[in-house]
Amino acid sequence: QVQLVESGGGLVQAGGSLRLSCAASGRTFSSYIMGWFRQAPGKEREFVAAVTRNGASSYYADSVKGRFTISRDNAKNTVYLEMNSLKPEDTAVYYCAADPRYDIRVSSTYAYWGQGTQVTVSS
Repeated sequence: QVQLVESGGGLVQAGGSLRLSCAASGRTFSSYIMGWFRQAPGKEREFVAAVTRNGASSYYADSVKGRFTISRDNAKNTVYLEMNSLKPEDTAVYYCAADPRYDIRVSSTYAYWGQGTQVTVSS
């Protein structure tokens, strides 16, 4: 099992940047594909980004491609989401997730979830 704890959320103006972190417990972090999802009020949880076990490959939703960067540090058991050029529509609770069983873009496939961190982008 793995426990995930997100941090780094907050209030930022449009055009600004934030860096989210997700710290994982356990010795098997490097064996998990990691993902970030977000959920805005009244909307379904949606895929943001994912990174492979060794960090060599990453995948993004079209809405964040070119603005967000996912990365990981297996020595620190941490995955990051660097968010630049933030827009009001990026406002959501951001969740870290681990160990997708099939489709990395589908939230229900992930075995482990953090509690989420709020990101609010003001216009």
